[in-house]
Amino acid sequence: MMRQYELVERVQKYKPDANEALLNKAYVYAMQKHGKQTRASGDPYISHPLEVAAILTELHLDESTIAVALLHDTIEDTNATRAEIDEIFGEPIGRLVEGLTKIKKLDLVSKKAKQAENLRKLLLAISDDVRVLLVKLADRLHNMRTMEHMPADKRARISEETMDIYAPLAGRMGMQDMREELEELSFKYLNPEAYETVTNRLRELSERNEGLIHKIEDELTELLVAHGLTGLKVKGRQKKAYSVFRKMQSKSLSFEQLSDIYGFRILVDTTEDCYRALGIVHTRWRVVPGRFKDYISTPKQNDYRSLHTTIVGPSRQRIELQIRTFKMHEIAEFGIAAHTLYKDGQAVVTDGDDLLSPESNAYSWLRHTIEALAEGDNAEEFLEHTKLELFQDQVFCFTPKGKLIALPRGATPIDFAYAVHTNVGDTCVGAKINGRMMPLVTRLNNGDEVEIIRSGVQVPPAAWEEIVVTGKARAAIRRATRMAIRKQYSGLGHRILERTFDRAGKPFSREAMKPVLHRLGHKDVEDAIAAVGRGELSSLDVLRAVYPDFKDERVTVKQSSDDGWFNVRSASGMVFRIPDKGRKTDAGDAPADGPDGSEPVPIRGLSSKVQVQFSPSGAVPGDRIVGIMEGENTITIYPIQAAALQKFDNEPDRWFDVRWDLDDENKTRFTARILINAINEPGALAVISRVIADLDINIRTLSMMRVATDFTEMAVDVEVWDLRQLGQLLTRLKDQDCVSTVRRVYD
Repeated sequence: MMRQYELVERVQKYKPDANEALLNKAYVYAMQKHGKQTRASGDPYISHPLEVAAILTELHLDESTIAVALLHDTIEDTNATRAEIDEIFGEPIGRLVEGLTKIKKLDLVSKKAKQAENLRKLLLAISDDVRVLLVKLADRLHNMRTMEHMPADKRARISEETMDIYAPLAGRMGMQDMREELEELSFKYLNPEAYETVTNRLRELSERNEGLIHKIEDELTELLVAHGLTGLKVKGRQKKAYSVFRKMQSKSLSFEQLSDIYGFRILVDTTEDCYRALGIVHTRWRVVPGRFKDYISTPKQNDYRSLHTTIVGPSRQRIELQIRTFKMHEIAEFGIAAHTLYKDGQAVVTDGDDLLSPESNAYSWLRHTIEALAEGDNAEEFLEHTKLELFQDQVFCFTPKGKLIALPRGATPIDFAYAVHTNVGDTCVGAKINGRMMPLVTRLNNGDEVEIIRSGVQVPPAAWEEIVVTGKARAAIRRATRMAIRKQYSGLGHRILERTFDRAGKPFSREAMKPVLHRLGHKDVEDAIAAVGRGELSSLDVLRAVYPDFKDERVTVKQSSDDGWFNVRSASGMVFRIPDKGRKTDAGDAPADGPDGSEPVPIRGLSSKVQVQFSPSGAVPGDRIVGIMEGENTITIYPIQAAALQKFDNEPDRWFDVRWDLDDENKTRFTARILINAINEPGALAVISRVIADLDINIRTLSMMRVATDFTEMAVDVEVWDLRQLGQLLTRLKDQDCVSTVRRVYD
């Protein structure tokens, strides 16, 4: 276990003026609080925060961050309090320790919705001060290094969490060494058999090629020095097991087919020397086509800069080369920690000649990700967006004006358009790639120049969601789709409200609704009107809210116990008496006297004899329904989802806002149509019929049509009590092995 003085010496090596008193005080406080606590390995618990602090000293972090590392488990695991830490160490350190405590309580491997919300909290916690993330990553790294002492099920859970969240986050922060070690340790516990196999093969290869790495290092060094490059360093290494396994999986290659297991880094003093070294190497050895990438002129979003190339080098061995300056290498190894030191919570740029922006691109990505929280997307969409951003490799494309746009590999012009601006994506109708019109599904490549063709009347199709690969584009398309549906329901709701207010003799306006929105449970007028269109809000409730003095004069007619009639009531006070099973009837032919002696109710303003009927596919209680006037004396009841309603969009006078008004004591069955795609095998119809009968549902009509050799399509009109029973039927049918698909059909 590291000693107190050893930790102080580590910090003073890179920061001679470090606050030694703060480090000593944090060490003693953590030692006292953790006392005799032990870890699963049996080691004193204090060894863990000490090792976390040691990892951070390798990143050359300031003494405040090292103190936070020493204290990071005190609030969670001891009787220490935030107030006590604030008093002893100051509010900034107390805030960081509390932030780490909150992150520790998160369960990032859980059901999708819960995992999404927890990821929100994690990123919000680290967005205020990136040091929270740096300490958390060091904490996770040490836990992974000592994982063998944990139970097997816990090892798998923590490794999955590390592979899904923490390793990609380390990569996004530019901390490649930490990312590789986290991935390697996770791989070891998530897929031990594959880990063991690949590790053994790499060991055998290393023994067989013993001395090869040193030989290539020497040849590269001699070549570059001979051409006048001095002060350089060449370092070679064999790829790690997880990197090899991932490439085998993604490229569908066997171990023997891998030809670039060895990688070499050439470190030089200046950017100019990087390109000189590249030219010298390419002149001496043959280049593998298509394997050159220039991340110096176009850095990655995590600030990574380097030249990448693959050559057929000494001993005819294919090797990967990375050429960069010593400063670039420092950033590549330590990421955001390499160029940012913290003093009193303020970031200070310390990059010497290789200046970066005051806010690193890595931290800028994190900040922009947090801004997505304010976009209004739900938690699961945010999780999908963030994981896509974390995992995807990148391509770099340009606008016609030369602006660089970084996108995930496999991105399309639609992703490009949304990366430029959400409004550009929403109005995109076509794209030119390198001056040629290309389909919107075209995958973009590095260096492509993309020009987006726009139209003011365009609405992004919902099908685009299956084409794009960026989370931002998917979220924007979903948002636009929701807005289009809301606009449709808003139009319907507006017509319904106009009709209701007109029949009540009251003027309708959006302005009149604003003062009463709180009573309607909505934040703006359009939401309330759309809710009326969806059937979530009664138009009569809106009328009463706007005009509290309005008297409801509607008449209630009770259902007869023996005639099988039920009532559908208009929001403006009309009552429709409709027979069961969709039979068309004349309201004037209804029984002369109901159970309370009342006569059939005529529809105000219309003939006393009005026929009421259902649409061909029926409607059931629980459906949002509307009535459409057909001719002078017929009203047809439609579910709101019916496609046939579209042809009445421009005829608002024919719309009636109707609703169910049923007697629970005298239930009646109603017709709905379902479409079943069943496997063509003996007994399939019997299975389907048995499921229907078991739920106390009646088959009214059945038609069958062979649609393929192995499948039969069945259109079934069933009689159910309500929408809930129909939903149960659809669920049960989906569970049957002989059923491929089942859905409800609307006109």
